[in-house]
Formats: sequence, C-alpha cells, structure tokens
Amino acid sequence: MATAKGSAPKLPDPLQRILEARHHDPFEVLGRHEEDGKAVVRAFLPLAESARVVEADLALERIEGSDFFVGSADPAKIPSRYQIEWADAAGSLHVALDPYCLPAQLSDFDLHLFAEGRHWHAYRFFGSHVREIDGVSGIQFAVWAPNAERVSVVGDFNAWDGRAHPMRVRGGTGVWELFIPGLKSGGYYKYEIRDQATHIHIKIDPYAQAFQERPQTAGILAPASNFRWADEDWMAARKDANWQHRPMSVYEVHLGSWSRDDDGNFVNYRILAKEIATYCRDMGFTHIELLPITEHPLDASWGYQCTGYFAPTARFGTPDDFRFFVDYFHRQGIGVLLDWVPAHFPKDAYALARFDGTALYEHADPRMGEHRDWGTLIFNFGRKEVKNFLLSSALYWLEEFHIDGLRVDAVASMLYLDYSRNAGEWIPNKYGGNENLEAVDFIRELNMVTHEQHPGTLMIAEESTAWPAVSRPTYLGGLGFSMKWNMGWMHDTLSYMQKDPIYRHFHHDLLTFGLLYAFTENFVLPFSHDEVVHGKKSMLDKMPGDAWQKFASLRLLYTFMFSYPGKKLLFQGCEFGQGQEWNFAASLDWDLLERPQHQGVRQLVADLNRLYQALPALHEVDFDPAGFEWIDCHDSSQSVLSYVRKSTSGEEIIAAVFNFTPVPRANYRIGVPEPGFYREAVNSDAELYGGSNVGNQGGVTAEPVSWMGRPHSMMIALPPLAGLILVHEPEPAENLDVDDLESTEARPGGDEADGAD
Repeated sequence: MATAKGSAPKLPDPLQRILEARHHDPFEVLGRHEEDGKAVVRAFLPLAESARVVEADLALERIEGSDFFVGSADPAKIPSRYQIEWADAAGSLHVALDPYCLPAQLSDFDLHLFAEGRHWHAYRFFGSHVREIDGVSGIQFAVWAPNAERVSVVGDFNAWDGRAHPMRVRGGTGVWELFIPGLKSGGYYKYEIRDQATHIHIKIDPYAQAFQERPQTAGILAPASNFRWADEDWMAARKDANWQHRPMSVYEVHLGSWSRDDDGNFVNYRILAKEIATYCRDMGFTHIELLPITEHPLDASWGYQCTGYFAPTARFGTPDDFRFFVDYFHRQGIGVLLDWVPAHFPKDAYALARFDGTALYEHADPRMGEHRDWGTLIFNFGRKEVKNFLLSSALYWLEEFHIDGLRVDAVASMLYLDYSRNAGEWIPNKYGGNENLEAVDFIRELNMVTHEQHPGTLMIAEESTAWPAVSRPTYLGGLGFSMKWNMGWMHDTLSYMQKDPIYRHFHHDLLTFGLLYAFTENFVLPFSHDEVVHGKKSMLDKMPGDAWQKFASLRLLYTFMFSYPGKKLLFQGCEFGQGQEWNFAASLDWDLLERPQHQGVRQLVADLNRLYQALPALHEVDFDPAGFEWIDCHDSSQSVLSYVRKSTSGEEIIAAVFNFTPVPRANYRIGVPEPGFYREAVNSDAELYGGSNVGNQGGVTAEPVSWMGRPHSMMIALPPLAGLILVHEPEPAENLDVDDLESTEARPGGDEADGAD
C-alpha cells in the first residue's frame, strides 16, 4: 500500500469519515461535484502514487498526509463520466471509469418490491453481476445490511482494503450498491461491514452464485454461464405432467459419498451425472433427490447447514458443471429434486449470523432464533426481506438450474414455536398458541409462488407431525405442498421389521394402522439417509435373525413398500443392502455387489421399479382410497397381510400378500375380487433374488369358492419372509417374466434421450 506523503493535517469531517471507512454515502464526497462554479473531482486511492482525470488531462493533487487526490477545472472540461488514470508504487498505470461519478443503478421499483417481500428474482440484482454502463463493462454489487454504518466491497482486486470501494446506501431500504468498472468475472470478494458499534465484520455475499471450495469462503465474482441447455422436451412436458397419477420412485443421493476417485477425492458433477444417471436408468428410478448441494462449510453437516443459498457447492465443480448434471439427467428421462433448507442456518461468523452486527436474518431472542439441538439459527420469517431472500432462493434453483422440485427440510421445526423446547424456552404466538404463524404464512407463499412460476414442479415436505392438510391447496386451508414424507408409516414399519418374527404377531397393528390415514395426504414412503446413521444401523442390519433372514426380511420390506399406496424413496446403498451404516466421508461399498445376496436385493429393487411403472394399479391411485382394498388385515396370529391395488378404471387388479414369519405356508387361501388367473409377477423369495424359491409356478387360478366375504378365492403357496405381487389376468395366461415388462408411462423428456455432452 502506498504511504501518504507529509504530515497528517486535520481533514474536513466528510473526508475524515471516508478515511476511517465509516461514511454511509461516499458519493457525497467522492466523484465529480460542482462547487463555486468549478467541477471538483475527488478520489480516494490508497494504492496510488499519482492520478489524473484522463478526459480533461487534469492532474489530481494529493491532499497532504492522506491518500485523497483532488483537482478542479471548468465544468465543461470534465464530463459527467470520466476515467481516472493512476500509477502505483511500481510505476504501473491503471485506468478505469471512476465508480463515484455514476448514478445509482438499482431501480426504485426493484427496491420497493424487495422491501415488500415480493421480488421473486431478487438474485438478479443482489450479489455480483457483470453489467455495462455507458459502454463500460464492470461488476455491479448489491447487499442488504440496513443496520450497517458503512459497507465496502473487498476482494483480491483491491487488496481486501475496505477503504477502497465503499458502497452507497439507498435511502431507508437498507440496500447498499456499487458498480466497479473494469472488474471481470472470476476474482474473489466479500463485504466489509462496519456496524453501529464501530465493529468490523468481513462477510460473504448472501446472494453470491459461486464460492471458493471450503475451507476458503470468499464469493466468486459474477460467475458467467456459457451453458446451453438441451432439455427443452423435458421442460415442456413437465408443465403438464400429471404427477399424482404417475409412477415416482426416488433415489436419494449424497454426491460426496456416492463415489470418490481412487485417491478418495470428490468427483466432478459432470462425471457423477453420467455414472449416477446410468445407474438410475438401469435400476428404474424415475427421479433422484440430492442431499443439499447448496454451499456449506462443514462436510459432516451433509449440506444441511447452508451458507450459500444461491450457489452449488464448489466441492464438485462450477455452477455450469451442475447445470450439465441436471441437463444430463433430464436427457436420460430422470427428474432431479433438491433438498432445500429454509428452516435454519449455521452460526459461522463469516456468513449470515448477525450479518450487519445485528440479528438480521435471525431472531434476536434465542427463544425464537436458535435451534439448540442443531447449534443453528432460525430465519425470521416475519421480516419481509428475509422471506424474500428465501423465496428468491427457491425460485433460483427451479429457474436457473431446471430443478424439478424441492424437498423442504425440517418443516415441523418451522411450524411449531415449541419444537424441541421445554416450557419457558419458547414464546407463544399472539393467540397464545404454539404455531409459528409467520412461518406458516411463508410456507404457503413459498408453495403458491413456486407452483405459479414453475408449473409442474414439486414441493415436498419433510414433516413428521399431525399438522393437517400439509399437501392440500392453500385455497382449501392447506400448506400447499405437493407431497409429504410419510414419517409415521416409515417409523411403524421399521419398528415392526426390527422385531423378531416370533413376536411380530403382537404388533400387527404397526402394519395396519397406517391405512387409517394413508389418504389424508399425498404421501411419499421414505427410507432415507436419516434411517441409516447415528447408530440406527443400515437397512440390512436392522433386520433380525441370521444372514439369510436379514436378506429375506429386507427383500420382503421393499416388496411391501413398492406395493403400498404412496410414491417411493430409497437412499443410496439401501437398494443393494449396504452392510454398514452410511459414512458421508467415503464411497458406498460397491464391492458388496460381487456377493450374490447383495446382487439379489439390487435385482429385486430394479424389478420392483419396473413392475411399479408398468402396472397402473401400483401407481395411478396412490392418494385416494378407491385404489386400495384390504383382503385380510386381521391375520395377526400368522403375521400375514394381504390387500388389493386397483387402477383408475378398476380394470387392472393386483393382489399383494406378505408373510412376515420364516414359516412357509403351503395352502394359504385368500379371497379375491375377480375370477381368472393371477400371475405371480414378483416373488421376493425367488432364487434369482437369493431366496429359497418357494412359489406358485407362475401363478394361480381363482376358484368359485367364497372366502373372506368375496365370491372367489385361491390357494397359494406363501414363501417364508416374503412378499408376492399377483397380477390379475381375466383368462389364464402363460407366465411372463418381469424382464418382459416395459413401462407404458412416458416420462418427461422421453426414456431414450441421450444428447451430446
């Protein structure tokens, strides 16, 4: 840094405040001003030895003992837009338009909408963006910090000196802005904020669209995108997709542990896209759901403690690399869902916490603003600008990255003021209740805006309580989500499956209770990452008994899930029976697939996916009781369960029967709704899957024998710890292998698209 020459005389107060980097509006001092009939130019150049106004060929004189340069001339000689040329200590010359000769750039309308919490595309002017003003290219910055005394842009372009580029505040909006001519994309930046107590905070840009890879935390200047999308067919079809009546089988993925390279390092989005999309197509999944890839500092948070709400994490590449990831999946006919976290954010001092020296994004009172369980802070959903930040983030991922839907994390923690709090640790709402009314309003607006702006996208709630109408439209009093995770079904089913089969008959209601509420919401059946960590054991290891029983029970569980009403979700590794709990820091145990038992589980899941998509009875009527009938829910003594699934027309019928004990039942009679042949489409005990191969030789023909209140019935061989899916055919037919089944569903984007890289 250049050293100011001479002694340090007392400067006028406005200059002194610039020098001390505490002036709230540097444009009042710096730039071109007409004073006493002269045009006066002032510049603060800490790195300069000399300076001049280029257009006027006017040398600027250093104010003695300071880094201020000033000059004056006839107003006609100095244009309103001018360049300053300055020389540094090494003699190098630098020329750029003076940032402080330019008017404010943000429109009053944009600022008004933001202050009202209704600017859905705030990310287009907040953050850093390449702009051209008066023919000069540079980067425009804007940040919201209403309680700051001064805000500056700092970066590798100004030696991280907060005095070099102070910003102007836009009235009472709390928005600070600055255009810096000559800056190009690719450098690093943050904001230096001086609060009202004179403390200095170095903060990231909340709206930055790319960051350095952790542990570095700076934003990347205006990352320009050159990506050309090739998923037009998918996007066009998505708008009109009738998702409620279509198959939806989701593969939940944590990119950092799906695979690593040979040295244990992260893999680029582009490589992961090809690997995972190929795998998902082979397995028959219709969608993937990514654990949060929004930028985050801590690997161990799995992405759930987010600091960059507009930036794909740099762990796996650039924003354009992630665009390729989504585009590639769409060209393979597979949707991409993103886990999104509006419930809380981490306390890291460089990020959102006490952003301008005050509790800005969070509540000041820890009874409202802190999640003690997670060590995180809670967004202040009642503050319009905070609400706008989150709404804009949601739309950003849907619009800029073509994401097909958001799985909204920890909704229950948003809805309840007393979530995981004891008496005295929370503040009731204005009616004395425990509902977070501001969060409820935010959630409803989130779902209305996303569905309105991007028809066909899905909003899915991770919500674990009995809050009513989570997946019902807002105009009917609901929260407006498309779907909700069925946490009750998941907990009950896993609790049942973890019991020794000898005791299961005492707990039969754990399997049947879910049907009492199965159609009150649009449910997703989730076996997610949360169920295979923190000592909960892997899905395989949850199952009791010896190795044979564990694998048989897991195959039974998946067959039960794929025939049960609701869309499906499986976490990575669960589909082949990963033996150990999920480890976020290492690749999945893919070598297990060299073992027949694990390969058998994976083959079953692939076959279940294909059958699920091929048979409308298994997916058309997931959210209405018209598609489900019990055959027998009372056989607790033998731990057998059976039911019927039907298509919308009622013409397609499947019978699903499950034996939750290791005892084979050779002559088990069930009532069926129609006469004809019932083809054994899936038998989880088949030798192909690693089972004992007890079965029905391809199927059974119903007899005119009344049973269970039905006019027809059939005697079946019920394998041990196994599920059967029997497809009704009005006339006897030869057995068809599941490999012959082809999906009749045309997913958005087609199922054969494979565009160029």
